[in-house]
Amino acid sequence: MAWNLTHDREAAYVSEHTSPERVVLLDDQHQPTGTALKSTVHTEDTPLHLAFSCHVLNSRGRVLVTRRALGKRTWPGVWSNSFCGHPGPDESFEDAVARRAQQELGLEIRNLTVVLPEFRYRATDASGVVENEFCPVFIAVADDDPRPAESEVAEYSWAAPTTSWPRWRAPRSRSARGSRTRSANPCCGRRWAEGPGSPPWIGSPLAVVC
Repeated sequence: MAWNLTHDREAAYVSEHTSPERVVLLDDQHQPTGTALKSTVHTEDTPLHLAFSCHVLNSRGRVLVTRRALGKRTWPGVWSNSFCGHPGPDESFEDAVARRAQQELGLEIRNLTVVLPEFRYRATDASGVVENEFCPVFIAVADDDPRPAESEVAEYSWAAPTTSWPRWRAPRSRSARGSRTRSANPCCGRRWAEGPGSPPWIGSPLAVVC
């Protein structure tokens, strides 16, 4: 199934900055057990929680990769997927993806399709902060260039998809500031296609970090 989605960026900004964001905690069967503040959930012992990852393509078939802002708590300055996030309590994936596309990148997306519905991962960054997420993976299409929020994204690039993790290098940025990094999240090489119809580049170095 594919969805065409729009979201009110001003309303999303107001919601994000006037009410604390909460994430949905999960048991090992991926069933909700409660909620926690996003601002406090990522530690050296992060509980399993619900998230999503989205890879955005343009009309030329290039995929958007982003470098996380240096002020991010997890994986600062690391090249990653297009964007990711956490559905709030009682929020659908479709609404959550549209919300984050606007909040993080200023994008309206269409043709949202889930390609890895059961993806789960755990990883530790250089500072010891743990990501521990049940994180379905989506792809979507955008017709415009992003207008990223500086608090979320340091740089971005439309990159040619690749199926080879070892050959990948951090792309040249459309809006680079300062020195260019080639760091990428260690989850980058972990995502292989898990079913028919998944894009061949889904196992490429496009990270899941939220």
